[in-house]
Amino acid sequence: MKKREFIYIAVLTLLIAFMDITGIPGAFFVHIQVADIEPVYFTLMVNFLFIGVAAYLFLRTLCPAWDLGFRKKGLVDGLKKYGIIGALVAAVGFLAFYVGLSPFDRQPSIGKVLIEGVVYYIGVAIIEELYVRGLLLNLIEKMLIKSKNSTLIAVVLSSVIFGAGHIFGVLNQTLLVIVSKVVWTIGMGMFFGMVYKKTNNLWLPIMFHFMINVCALPYCFSSINGYADLTLYIVVPVYIILGIYSFIELKKKREISGVG
Repeated sequence: MKKREFIYIAVLTLLIAFMDITGIPGAFFVHIQVADIEPVYFTLMVNFLFIGVAAYLFLRTLCPAWDLGFRKKGLVDGLKKYGIIGALVAAVGFLAFYVGLSPFDRQPSIGKVLIEGVVYYIGVAIIEELYVRGLLLNLIEKMLIKSKNSTLIAVVLSSVIFGAGHIFGVLNQTLLVIVSKVVWTIGMGMFFGMVYKKTNNLWLPIMFHFMINVCALPYCFSSINGYADLTLYIVVPVYIILGIYSFIELKKKREISGVG
């Protein structure tokens, strides 16, 4: 990889991460109030559009050869091999949130459920997978190209960064919640990264990311904003196991992959 391309991709990755975490520039001028939907969701979704446009123009003009993995090849085979695992993890997550947040004391509008519980998470899945897997993971792997374990190291490092990045959303909560959130998102990141590198298809981790995130739907029906201990006791072990499984899979030779 040329040094100039390395710098461009590193800059783009940091730029998207900054925009995603801070909500800038959308936070400065997007203030939409519709029914009982929290305005911040509209702000963040508009910001996702800014990120998408910026990434498209940046990659098209400065790094047109960079392969993100937005392709059909590997999609069907990847779903056959990893789809059941992704669905089971999502189902366990939904159960964990359901038991942790019940009994439910809110009656949200359909709009609130759709926007906060579904549409918003489409953007989250696309944007986070774009810069964590499509950019950062590939960047680390290319930097370590001479190492025979470059893919494994890249998946692990990008997953740790992915997990650490979720600290910002739980800083006001207990140490148990903070540690649990980091641990389970590292395990989640290991799975997404493994699936991505096994299939060379970015749509798969996007789909699994969305499936898992949308299982937080019970929050729309509860006034609780944090995480119940019971939820953590269910979710964290599952993601630790998922992370270990993903690590083992990465040690195997690729069985599905197309050339990326």
